[in-house]
Amino acid sequence: MTDLFEQKRVSISSKRQFTIPQKFFSELGFDREAICMVKDGALVIVPARDTAGGEFAEQILSDLISEGYEGTALLKEYKIRQGKVKTSIENMLEMAKKAARGEAETFTLHDVFDEDN
Repeated sequence: MTDLFEQKRVSISSKRQFTIPQKFFSELGFDREAICMVKDGALVIVPARDTAGGEFAEQILSDLISEGYEGTALLKEYKIRQGKVKTSIENMLEMAKKAARGEAETFTLHDVFDEDN
């Protein structure tokens, strides 16, 4: 995927700190934490989200990056996939309750994480 990038040069302190330019900070929805990763020799920094299923954020981001997402396309697809986590967990819990009551026997991962639901 190819996006044209707006660039800003930032200074890095002796403690390896830098300031995210305000425009990028606001546009991407940063708050108090960020997730950093390396892809193809580049440092990628995305906002950390404290939403339900947040423990899956690193895996979602890793998958998206390996699929070639970057820039605003990465952020857009991340939000879509992150939104599916809570629903998938709720489905899994409901299926487990049915199995515990003897109303269902077993479920596959496809049953639990079916993207059509």
